[in-house]
Amino acid sequence: MAAGAGRAARPTPVEPPRLLADIGATNARFALQWPDGRIASVAVLACDDHPSLVATVRAYLAPLTGARPRHAAIAIANPIDGDFVKMTNRDWQFSIEETRRELGLTTLLVVNDFTALAMALPHLAPGDLRQLGGGQPRENSVIGLIGPGTGLGVSGLIPADDRWITLGSEGGHVSFAPADARELAILQYAWTELEHVSFERLVSGPGLELIFRALAAQAGADVAPLKAPEIVERALAAPADPLCLETVECFCAMLGTVASDVAVTLGAVGGIYIGAGIVPRLGELFDRSGFRARFESKGRFAGYLADIPTYVITAPHPAFLGVGAILVAHLDQRSDDTPVLDNLRSARARLSPAEQRVADWLLEHPRVFIGEPIAEIARHADVSQPTVIRFCRSLGFQGLADFKLKLASGLTGTIPVRHSSVKLGDAAPDLSAKVLDNTISAIVRFRDLLDTQAVERAIGLLQNARRIEFYGMGNSGVVALDGQHKFFRFRIPTVAYSDARLQEMAASLLGPGDVVVAVSSSGKHADILHSVDLALAAGASVIAIAASHSPLARRATATIAVDHAEDGQHYIAMVSRILHLLAIDVLAVGLAVRRMEQSPELRDLIGNATAGTGPFASIISHAAG
Repeated sequence: MAAGAGRAARPTPVEPPRLLADIGATNARFALQWPDGRIASVAVLACDDHPSLVATVRAYLAPLTGARPRHAAIAIANPIDGDFVKMTNRDWQFSIEETRRELGLTTLLVVNDFTALAMALPHLAPGDLRQLGGGQPRENSVIGLIGPGTGLGVSGLIPADDRWITLGSEGGHVSFAPADARELAILQYAWTELEHVSFERLVSGPGLELIFRALAAQAGADVAPLKAPEIVERALAAPADPLCLETVECFCAMLGTVASDVAVTLGAVGGIYIGAGIVPRLGELFDRSGFRARFESKGRFAGYLADIPTYVITAPHPAFLGVGAILVAHLDQRSDDTPVLDNLRSARARLSPAEQRVADWLLEHPRVFIGEPIAEIARHADVSQPTVIRFCRSLGFQGLADFKLKLASGLTGTIPVRHSSVKLGDAAPDLSAKVLDNTISAIVRFRDLLDTQAVERAIGLLQNARRIEFYGMGNSGVVALDGQHKFFRFRIPTVAYSDARLQEMAASLLGPGDVVVAVSSSGKHADILHSVDLALAAGASVIAIAASHSPLARRATATIAVDHAEDGQHYIAMVSRILHLLAIDVLAVGLAVRRMEQSPELRDLIGNATAGTGPFASIISHAAG
């Protein structure tokens, strides 16, 4: 009898659905997406009924039966920059990583809601759209997206080979431009309430209410203010309320201006799509409005815009299509074909039972493993933390960090970087991982944004300096002192000052050929600025290591921009300090290399430094490391 004969076949496990969400300021929409792409179990929950995002997700999942989702993607009406999210139009704030853990998810993606809506556009069926006016979309061309709701969203899709790249934008906040006398009067009224009037202030739900008040004041009508839904309802009624109808018509014309601006700005000859909550509710009233006429009313570019089609998105929940596509693309990028994982599969049989549990969880979640601290890995695999270390050493690695580095290099070709918020109660493994990962993330960003031309200018100034002085106050004083220690080794007279009075006196004694390196996180310190002004007046040059566009950066001869946001008023700027120290290192190593290139004698001297001798040993050793 064949092995296994007479036994019941083990059923193939069914992959659980994925959780999709579209979180707005008012409502939270949820759905489950099954492996075949089918979207089901759609529900809408009022955000006011729940204290947090986690509570809202749990409220949605509570009545559902069956396997719980392991992967989730959330579209949210908010800019997404790093791990911490604080909603603009709602008092919710959360860490993406902590939320993932609280919900027991393997994957949690959080994206801007308009990014998700933009990614939905290629997946919309003809029945999900209604075209207004003429024009035909050009294939493989940029697509524009606008959507008035609680705010005014603006985005776009840019074709790139066989995929689309979404455009992150806050275009709704561009300044409003009136197109006729009525809109000018509305702008003048809005100025009585707002310092800056953007298109979002008028082309949105709150904007409808502002337009209504402005038109009522213009007409001298004594009417009570109305909320946006009531304005729309009265405009659609038979007979329509004249003032509400005029409000909606004015709104539609303004939207036409926004749409045409987006079209010409992006070159969106693939079409302009209109989503979000307001326009689909207007139905035929929007079709009869002045939207399309205003869209094409662009002077010399009227013909250009007449060829661009405009569509209203009528699909009930289009964001689910987009956020689902983003999640699928993310999961498809995972690859198990790496030497580390291949070796693990071969070695699994010789591991202990506990170590095999670690191996099995790793093989199922290789990318999650990279980012998890040891405590979480142990919890997922149901083993102790020492077992995780023994697992790594059984495979020939020094420890968990060494194993993660090799695994990450195989999966992504780079070192993993993530940004997580430190919170009260974090255990030592979590605390250590978050602090180090946040620093690594900031260093990588500093590297990517570094203005190398500014670095070259700064090195040129230092190369010809007859004297170098470092100025820094408070936390930056430590950086200034580090600069003195490094540059003094070049046998250039170098001194560091962290006292305002001494800086002032020293700066007044400088002259042409002298260089001040001023270090400041904010670039706004009054004493630093005063000393820099004195140095410049005396003919010295100034190198700023500070935030770009700061007063110090504007004064400086050359600026090494360090744009890392930290709350310096309440906390020590830890990461900024490290970035400033790295900027000093870049300048020191650069100067060492330039001097070595210029002087054969110095080349020999610096060459000896690599063996641990000579005055430049520490700088060259740092560069080599």
